[in-house]
Amino acid sequence: MDTFWKKIEKKIKTAEQRLPEVEKSLEKPEVLKNQEKLASFSKEYNQLKTLLEEAHNYQSIIKKIQDDEDIIKNSTDEELKEIARQEIEENNRQIKASEEILKELLITKDPGDKKNAIMEIRAGTGGDEAALFAGDLYKMYTKYIERRGWEKEVLSGNPTELGGFKEIIFSVTGQNVYGTLKYESGVHRVQRVPSTETQGRIHTSAASVVVLPEAEEVDIEIEPNDIKIDVFRSSGPGGQSVNTTDSAVRITHLPTKLVVTCQDEKSQHKNRAKAMKVLRARLYDLKQQEEMKKTTASRRSMIGSGDRSVKIRTYNFPQGRVTDHRINLTVYKLSEILDGHPDEFIRELQIIEKDEKLNEKD
Repeated sequence: MDTFWKKIEKKIKTAEQRLPEVEKSLEKPEVLKNQEKLASFSKEYNQLKTLLEEAHNYQSIIKKIQDDEDIIKNSTDEELKEIARQEIEENNRQIKASEEILKELLITKDPGDKKNAIMEIRAGTGGDEAALFAGDLYKMYTKYIERRGWEKEVLSGNPTELGGFKEIIFSVTGQNVYGTLKYESGVHRVQRVPSTETQGRIHTSAASVVVLPEAEEVDIEIEPNDIKIDVFRSSGPGGQSVNTTDSAVRITHLPTKLVVTCQDEKSQHKNRAKAMKVLRARLYDLKQQEEMKKTTASRRSMIGSGDRSVKIRTYNFPQGRVTDHRINLTVYKLSEILDGHPDEFIRELQIIEKDEKLNEKD
């Protein structure tokens, strides 16, 4: 029996036992009269049916591969053996595709994955070079967001005179945004010769990326008495005033001491709305982190632990390489990745997370 099937066999048997129970429930008068229950059981029925059909498809492909292997082993007809080899090659491709479908159907979905996201990029160690790198990351994500057909809105920015950012916060709106971008949270490190370096020495700088699921008001309720709001005049790079009115807003959440500042808009009302959006996302994230701490260590994912102090990726300019340290993946496509194509890393991280969830005990 193949390794993958051994992993999922128990889950498939559970689904086989559950399907007739759901079918019986769908015939009950009390269910037929209750639209909510009817919708719930109908959804579960369709999910179970789809899962079992794909499991049957998987087993039928395995059977074809085994039959072709028997032909290669036992037949003396070379032409027949060559046809069997070609069929095995094609069926191996199909089995990989079927595995991915089954993983998707079996794993527990994180409801937060469908949410929009708020991204925060901050310069770390490295002074002006770190700020420039934060700007490079912002450009990379902007191009990636545009490629995906998502929408981006800057909520708050603190640019530097050299064109980088001490901090930039923006929202991303689209389909499955958080579920795609969440793997980018952590410390990103760059190794290159800064433009200000006269002796050609390679410097190491860093920027941190935080990706938060955007929270709705129903997700997080903020009591008016729990926040303190200050207004002041906006300032640009170097601290110079860029506005003549008190349009910038600083919101302090008193119970948690979280502070959010927004000053990009000329309207105090708009800045306040943006600051509240960021605050709500951070409070929702705190809530999620607390829930994660309650889970057992065995269920914590190495790629989704939420520890944003962990160094996750290094961008090495002299060698043109990018390494993701969580999965030990190195690619020599630095220019392509910074041009908005971090897809290879995101795809591999998604696959590994699916495998981790599949291996979780019921």
